[in-house]
Amino acid sequence: MANMPDSPRGTAKDDQTEKPVEPESHAESLVQHATDNQVCRITLNRPEALNAITPDQRERIIQLLADASADPAVRAVVLTGTGRGFCAGADLRGGSAAGQRVPGDVARTIRLGAQRLIAAVLDCEKPVIAAVNGTAAGLGAHLAFACDLVLAAESARFIEVFVRRGLVPDGGGAYLLPRLIGPQRAKELMFFGDALSAPDAERLGLVNRVVPDEELDKTAREWAERLATGPTRALALTKQLVNASLDTDRTTAFAAEAAAQEINMTTEDAREGVASFVERRGAEYKGR
Repeated sequence: MANMPDSPRGTAKDDQTEKPVEPESHAESLVQHATDNQVCRITLNRPEALNAITPDQRERIIQLLADASADPAVRAVVLTGTGRGFCAGADLRGGSAAGQRVPGDVARTIRLGAQRLIAAVLDCEKPVIAAVNGTAAGLGAHLAFACDLVLAAESARFIEVFVRRGLVPDGGGAYLLPRLIGPQRAKELMFFGDALSAPDAERLGLVNRVVPDEELDKTAREWAERLATGPTRALALTKQLVNASLDTDRTTAFAAEAAAQEINMTTEDAREGVASFVERRGAEYKGR
């Protein structure tokens, strides 16, 4: 399943009452959300638990990513955390690792939980940047690796912590890592569970760029705002093509590429891109 962070226990309740305002505001405090300059910023906010994710937080992140896909006012997403941790994985302290289980319970939990979270990032129709501010362990590491671009602070660390708990990697780790760095490197990280520094993660190709801690927010904002001024639908289709490329043969990939081009050429941004080239001026994309 996922790691159990060595940090104080935290809980997130989302009980429905006659006045839903307070539960909603509590959920928002655990996963902060703001949109500015067409960039949606999602911030995990349980620093005392290194931002280990509770089920309530997971569901909120999934919903926010779905909302970002559907909202024309959002053209890029930044995912980050507060404090010393980006995300220490799934918070298992609220459940019991012991006791009798009904066959199928674990597979169902993973399928409906960690895998849905990673799929929400991969399927988001807007580019998603991970701004990794600290430790990313277990599911937290996979949450970062699922993003389209990964920025890491110099102090960040990535840990395939599952083996330390006697667990099999979840959250798509065995799917993502071999595609990013090859099977041998992926096995090395998963078999030993050693902490990987941000520079080493960059060297392996897991991170796009490492920046000083104090420059992480600024760099993430600059990258996101640059993406937010780009041709949004073209970026969405490009993301879809790249994500599917390693799972398809050449014939299928070429057919998908042609179909994506057909769809994209109906957008206003594509027409603007061609017109700006012909008229020898800068393009002004509107995300339509």
